[in-house]
Amino acid sequence: MHREPLSPSARWALISLALSMLMPSLDTSIANAGLPTLAAAFDATFQQVQWIVLAYLLAVTTLIVSVGRLGDGFGRRRLLLIGIGIFTAASLVCALAPSLAWLIGARAVQGLGAAIMFALTVALVADAVPKSRAGSAMGLLATMSATGTTLGPSLGGLLMAHVGWQSVFVINVPLGLLNAWLVYRYLPKDRSVRSGVAFDYPGIAVLMLTLAAYALAMTVDGFTPTLLLLSLLGVGLFILVEKRSKAPLIHLSLFTDTRISSSLALTLLVTTVMMTTLVVGPFYLSRGLGLSSTQVGLALSIGPLLAAFSGVPAGRLVDRFGARRMVPGALFGLACGCGLLALFPVSFGVLAYVLPITVVALSYALFQAANNSGLMSGVAQDQRGVVSAMLGLSRNLGLITGAAAMGAVFALATDDPTEAPAAVIAGGLHMTFGVATALMFAASALGAFTHLRLASPVPERTVQSR
Repeated sequence: MHREPLSPSARWALISLALSMLMPSLDTSIANAGLPTLAAAFDATFQQVQWIVLAYLLAVTTLIVSVGRLGDGFGRRRLLLIGIGIFTAASLVCALAPSLAWLIGARAVQGLGAAIMFALTVALVADAVPKSRAGSAMGLLATMSATGTTLGPSLGGLLMAHVGWQSVFVINVPLGLLNAWLVYRYLPKDRSVRSGVAFDYPGIAVLMLTLAAYALAMTVDGFTPTLLLLSLLGVGLFILVEKRSKAPLIHLSLFTDTRISSSLALTLLVTTVMMTTLVVGPFYLSRGLGLSSTQVGLALSIGPLLAAFSGVPAGRLVDRFGARRMVPGALFGLACGCGLLALFPVSFGVLAYVLPITVVALSYALFQAANNSGLMSGVAQDQRGVVSAMLGLSRNLGLITGAAAMGAVFALATDDPTEAPAAVIAGGLHMTFGVATALMFAASALGAFTHLRLASPVPERTVQSR
């Protein structure tokens, strides 16, 4: 495929989108390393300061689809500017918070801004760069997402140790002001949007409550059956509401598109497995291999760093060979990497972790670039916001599911990972990644099936309003 060169304005537009992905990704993890510091600052328990992280995550998860749909009707560039403003202002309030309750509330508002930024950044790629450069652009956004998540804990720990906990949030203020100026100056103005667009308020309410129930089931006091049951009932109620709505939040007909439904399912499965590496890895490296905390940190950083640095090259591969060809290969690579983690013996030492993680990280970077660009390339202009938001939602749900469900598998296999001996920890890792390998082979089968179904590119289509 011919690669159309980027104009200077397109380059700056892409930089603005990269910042819009980096900032909320950074704040997903930047406060984690400083939770003990924050607990001491506010004289709070660990369970209480955990809500500094949970409030942000829950806000993003519950709001992302709604704000994506709002962007389709209100104007994505305009709403992105509002989201950056909310995120930046809330960051300043976080830094000035006089109490833990104020900080948690400000983090929830910050999560609203982050939801807007996550939902609209991917959708705006098509407006910012030529179609021939979409893969590279998606690769860059994947790099920013991985960089933010990777950099967060180390940067947060450094700032808290040498400057103070307030600096963790203040750093967003100059970045936000710069980002807002770049978006205003270089992103193309919104195309004409329909005035008086109706919004599905009952659907928004049901979806938010459903997602909140699921997220809480997976994050509060472990796996909560009652909340999980409520979330399943909420899914059924949401479908009924959407079928009767004259202006549905999500057109259910989108899920009849094999490309869309497959991409969302694959994103959820892949991010579930990627979170597994972050949950299980520290225990295996420290208790299974006996590494020091410094060595554990270095080993854990290898995977995210590789994913970050390989994002742009992966995007270029997608531009050259096409997204549909790259997705099955990336999924197979993920399955192989997980299989190696499940099979390599402890006697291999740290290589038993590093080598498979290298395969996993490189495959993940390729998957993100290919899956995201393949999904968005065939979505109609008036549906890109909501589809981009659904992609972000699938990612978040996968992260939550990986932390809870796969963490439960590891805990079941080791009884108590904080007390289990090295051999038991190693056995738990092998069992957990055996399950992860099965998930990735299932994903590979789904990806291959989708590839066969899509013998030719799917043309853009507009979903008809009911």
